[in-house]
Amino acid sequence: MTYSTPQRLTHRLSTLLNRRLGYSAQLRLFFFPYLIGTLVLVALPALAAGWIAFTRYNAIAAPVWTGLDNFQAMLGSAFARSGLRNSLIFVLTAVPLRMLGALGLALLLQRKGRTFGLLRAAIYLPTIIPEVAYALIWLWIFNPLYGPLNAILSGLGLIGPDWLAEPGTARLAIVIMLGFQIGEGFVILLAGLQNIPRAYFESAEVDGASAWQKFWGITLPLLLPVLLLLTFRDLIVSLQATFTPSFVMTYGGPYYATTFAPLLIYELAFDFFDFGMASAAMVVLYLLLALVMAGILNLIDGFKVIDGLG
Repeated sequence: MTYSTPQRLTHRLSTLLNRRLGYSAQLRLFFFPYLIGTLVLVALPALAAGWIAFTRYNAIAAPVWTGLDNFQAMLGSAFARSGLRNSLIFVLTAVPLRMLGALGLALLLQRKGRTFGLLRAAIYLPTIIPEVAYALIWLWIFNPLYGPLNAILSGLGLIGPDWLAEPGTARLAIVIMLGFQIGEGFVILLAGLQNIPRAYFESAEVDGASAWQKFWGITLPLLLPVLLLLTFRDLIVSLQATFTPSFVMTYGGPYYATTFAPLLIYELAFDFFDFGMASAAMVVLYLLLALVMAGILNLIDGFKVIDGLG
């Protein structure tokens, strides 16, 4: 067999690795570029941002150590407190709805068939639409004058609100639009459902278990690790996903109702050039997320204890 020059080099490199290194050593070697990229692009910037949070820095002069001044100023700022509060409300509202939606659709569409395949593709489609295009689509949908959502409500005899012009409905609109981007969680839960052995359900049916009993006693416990992982992932991903819609659709309005933490950090850093307070807001945000995750873990442990006592 004749090899081209790149193929010969690849073949010689592969042969050399097989002779000199074991399989586990080869795996470590192939992971090395990824680890370098993670260190340079993630770990070091995160450490730098954590350090900047304790300094006064405007990207022009050198950073000056100020201790906890940025955190005190941020907690004393109504603007910063509003952004963190909006983010916490959004996370506690959107994440449960997204998880329930993904789980419910995975349970409904786990059967095989061309129709179910098309429906699965339709659910995944909003996930791959570019964020700005997706935000512009929903900007048209929520338009109070000629948007299709208010037209549907009008056809049902209801008066549609000015979705993006009122504080309460503007925050709800962001929750609704991000509630349709559940494709990744849906696919993972669908795979988890299909990996549950059918013998468990057949045995439960022989014992006379109802559909709810099979879900509560078989499906949910076996999916719990996947649900927990997806919940932690969604806490971070959903929060990051608020930047584009709040920037494109409302720019934090009305009355700062959609000023979520990512937009807050952006404005502090690039509008006010206060990188120290922006970094402090980021640190506080991730501390709040860590507390929410710890609360979820404690809640699950509590359910386990109660189940064990029962």
